[in-house]
Amino acid sequence: MRKFAGFEVCSIYDHSLFTKLGVHFFLWGGAIQFFGTKHHHDKWLRDTENYSIKGCFAMTELGHGSNVRGLETVTTYDSNTGEFVINTPCESAQKYWIGGAANHATHTVVFSQLRINGTNQGVHAFIVQIRDADGNICPNIRIVDCGHKIGLNGVDNGRIWFDNVRVPRENLLNSVADVSPDGKYLSSIENPDQRFAAFMAPLTVGRVNIAISSVYQSKVALATSIRYALTRRAFSLKQNEPEVLLLDYPSHQRRLFPLIAKTYAMSFAANYLKMLYVKRTPQSNKIIHIVSSSFKATFTWNNMQILQECREACGGQGLKTENRVGQLKGEYDVQSTFEGDNLILMQQVSKALFAEYMAAQKRNKVFKGLGLEHMNKPCPVIPLQLTSTTLRCSQFQMDALCLRERDLLNRFVADVSKCKAKGESNEQAFMMCYELAQDLGKAFSDRAIFQTFVDAETTLPAGSLKDVLGTLRSLYALICIEDVSFLQYGYLSVDNGANVRREITKLCTELRPHALALVSSFGIPDAFLGPIAFNWIEANAWSSV
Repeated sequence: MRKFAGFEVCSIYDHSLFTKLGVHFFLWGGAIQFFGTKHHHDKWLRDTENYSIKGCFAMTELGHGSNVRGLETVTTYDSNTGEFVINTPCESAQKYWIGGAANHATHTVVFSQLRINGTNQGVHAFIVQIRDADGNICPNIRIVDCGHKIGLNGVDNGRIWFDNVRVPRENLLNSVADVSPDGKYLSSIENPDQRFAAFMAPLTVGRVNIAISSVYQSKVALATSIRYALTRRAFSLKQNEPEVLLLDYPSHQRRLFPLIAKTYAMSFAANYLKMLYVKRTPQSNKIIHIVSSSFKATFTWNNMQILQECREACGGQGLKTENRVGQLKGEYDVQSTFEGDNLILMQQVSKALFAEYMAAQKRNKVFKGLGLEHMNKPCPVIPLQLTSTTLRCSQFQMDALCLRERDLLNRFVADVSKCKAKGESNEQAFMMCYELAQDLGKAFSDRAIFQTFVDAETTLPAGSLKDVLGTLRSLYALICIEDVSFLQYGYLSVDNGANVRREITKLCTELRPHALALVSSFGIPDAFLGPIAFNWIEANAWSSV
């Protein structure tokens, strides 16, 4: 938890610093720790901790990003010398976007197909030195910078080619599989799919880190734009009257307060995700993979939406780098695709839910885990007429979110099963049902995040704090229920949809007196916010030029 906290603070300060540290400690160091065994730990971990070697993580290639199984880098074994030979066989196999590779890294973990005696044993990881102690690139290795990016330019992303680079047999990270000195492939996991899953499981921490850090950027943007809206005025309602504060306009409240509610929800969910990871067991790896995939996609998408809205809410000042909001957009855009493309992650979530459904049916047992226990209960019913009291009731809110998830899971299973009955393969069937898969992934995520909000609220004693948090919880629930899927799939009538929108406006009005307290509670240090969060007239005065 201390490590998470340290990285979170770094991410608030500078995304490039966060990424450089993350690549070295979590990716390079994590690969040694989790993919390696004792002799790797003894040889590499202390130097990693001391930063006397600088590591990077060579997984993605020009031709392959999310599809790790399709990597084209090839490694063979030479039993005469006891060495692995790593080669980039074509241009699309060049390692690409490797953080730290262009300037600083001395070593890397290379992910490559392993071919033993003509048989491809799948993707494995190898330690390779790419620079000497003086920073010179090692023989048979070529490295070039990826070039200027829309953000994250403090990270030296590089491209790497390997021209039959030889490394000792001991440089294979062998926690899952090994190669004997005479060239025999050894693994306690015979099934290639299970072997690949075991191999990839430790990488979950990357998604956890990214999900968590994205929440903090939303907090920075909202803390800035709310403070600005509490001091910036525009237009008078009557002649000779003072101009109106931006945050006193209902339209400005409607654009920012739902985002505050969303950020509180993400914050509670991020804490839940951290604890899930910290308390992990081999049995919980699948749950962590599903939840981290769902939250990483949802949080990073939400973050980009929040940064854009806050940028616009700050007007021209949102464009200034020193005010941070606009700059954060470019810096954090990458999070939507690194450590897993968000659309693909959401499809993985839906596939996992499909598997849970089929397993429950096959065993004729109840649903257990992933919050799917609601599937064992009678289907919730939404009242024909939604009153303000009903809309603010946490039980109604949970019922509505569970109803959507339940119905979409049933629809998804039915549609995939229909495709398979027509002779389509599993993968083809899932591909043809991609729209339902996306909607189901979102429904799962919204319900899971909402549950963490409710859990946080129940820990508070009755009083004003719990009242305000309850208002925020209702606002978060209703912006989820306002989603087009509730009308599209018939969970809400058009009239009830209009009632939801009206209630959201009321909730925003009620939160107006608490605006500053809500963003101050994020605890972002003043030094990490831009000048428009404070006395922006003084910051722009001639005397400051």
